[in-house]
Amino acid sequence: MAIKIVIADDDALIRESLVIFFEVDDRFEVIGTAQNGQEALELCLSNEVDVAVLDIRMPTLNGVDATGKIVSSTQTRVLILTTFDDDDDIKKVFLNGASGYLLKNSPPDVIKNAVVTVHGGNNVIQDVVMDQLRNPYKNLKEKLKDLTTREKDVVELIAKGLTNQEIAESLFITEGTVKNLVSQILSKLELKHRTQIAIYYLKK
Repeated sequence: MAIKIVIADDDALIRESLVIFFEVDDRFEVIGTAQNGQEALELCLSNEVDVAVLDIRMPTLNGVDATGKIVSSTQTRVLILTTFDDDDDIKKVFLNGASGYLLKNSPPDVIKNAVVTVHGGNNVIQDVVMDQLRNPYKNLKEKLKDLTTREKDVVELIAKGLTNQEIAESLFITEGTVKNLVSQILSKLELKHRTQIAIYYLKK
């Protein structure tokens, strides 16, 4: 019996490509497609769906929250297929009951095999995603190249434990400028607080 799938992605081209991708293989049957997590949830509630293949970033209801609702209210298992490898999203989606997490650049056979594996009651997580969980600062070395010389100076001083006022005095700039630089650094490095900046610098 074919594995019944729901595909949710806010990119119509990706949705339709995945439909074709799965339907040429008689192991799978696409029950329906959704452009957000809410539509995916409704499809899973009104149909017998074996595996929901969800993107993370979707309007109305994102993949993380949709996973929790689908898993708690249906027998459907969830496989995340996304371009995002944010640590928080990965952790939250597994806490919400996801059975797998793959990036969209995975080879076709890997994606199909992941659906089969998830349907069989097992979990799947891509090696690169697992590496990211084990070492969330690994990819920040490349992101450092996007920082200006002044931002790199601020990173170094944060790592030394200086306050914003002390950084301002050291670099002969205002404290307000320092605050703006810290915000820019957090954004570029995709971090949430200055402690992570210090940890990153030390691990670098």
